[in-house]
Amino acid sequence: MPIAQPIGPEQANDRGDVRILQRLLNAQPDPPGLLEDGLYGSNTWSALVATRPDHDAEAPVVPDGPDVVRLLERLPAGVGGARLGCVLAEAQSERIVRFQPSLVAAMQEVGIDTQLRRAHFLAQIAHESGGLRWLEELASGKAYEGRADLGNDQPGDGQRFKGRGLIQLTGRANYTAFERAIGRDLTSSTDAAAQVAADPDLCVRAATWFWQENGLNTLADADDLEAVTRRINGGLNGLDDRAKYLARAKAVFPVPVAA
Repeated sequence: MPIAQPIGPEQANDRGDVRILQRLLNAQPDPPGLLEDGLYGSNTWSALVATRPDHDAEAPVVPDGPDVVRLLERLPAGVGGARLGCVLAEAQSERIVRFQPSLVAAMQEVGIDTQLRRAHFLAQIAHESGGLRWLEELASGKAYEGRADLGNDQPGDGQRFKGRGLIQLTGRANYTAFERAIGRDLTSSTDAAAQVAADPDLCVRAATWFWQENGLNTLADADDLEAVTRRINGGLNGLDDRAKYLARAKAVFPVPVAA
C-alpha cells in the first residue's frame, strides 16, 4: 500500500501518509476539499469515515487494510494527478498540478506506458528531484569546469551546464544532444540552458530523453531496481529511498496479474 504507517486517532499519522490519504479523498466522486497539508485532523478523519460502508469511526487506516484499496480503486486509470500525488507524497500540490500534464505527455512519447515502467520511472524522478523540489543542482557547477568527459571545453561551461531537470542533465555534451533531439536552443547562453529547470516540459523531457537514450524501459520491464539505479546514478546512492518510492508507486500503479 502507498501508506507506510497507521492513520487515525492516537496513530502515527506520518505527514506523508496523511497527505496521501487527503489526496485520495479529494479525488473521490464527492470530494471534501481537504487542505493537502499532511496534518491529521478532524476534517480528514470525518471525510475518511464518510467513505466507509459502515461509517466506523474507530478503526485506523492501516497499510494493508481496505480503506486505501477502496479509494485507489475509485480513481481513473492512467497517470492522473491523484495517483501521481500519492507517489510523490512529499511534493506540494501545486507542483503536482504544474507537472502532471508534461509527465503524461512525455512518458507516453517514450513508451513509459505500462504499470511497471511508470512505477520505476516515477520512483526514480521522485528520488532524484526530492519530490519535485530540486529542479536544478544546488551546487554552483564549478566542479564540472574543464570536464572533458562532459564536453565542457569552454570557459564557464561547468556553471552554465550544471545539472538540471527531473533526472539531472549535466555538461555541454548532454545539453547539446538533448538540444538536437528536441530542436530547441539550450546551449547559446546560460539563460537558454536554465530553461531546462524553469520550463516544466523541458524539465520532464530531459528525464524521459535520458530514460530512452539509456534503454531504461528494458530494465524496468525486468523489475531490476539496482540496474535502473546504476544506469542513472553510476552507483547505488540513495537505493533505500528509491526502493521506498518504488514500493509506493507499485501500490498506486499495480501490475495486472496474468490470468
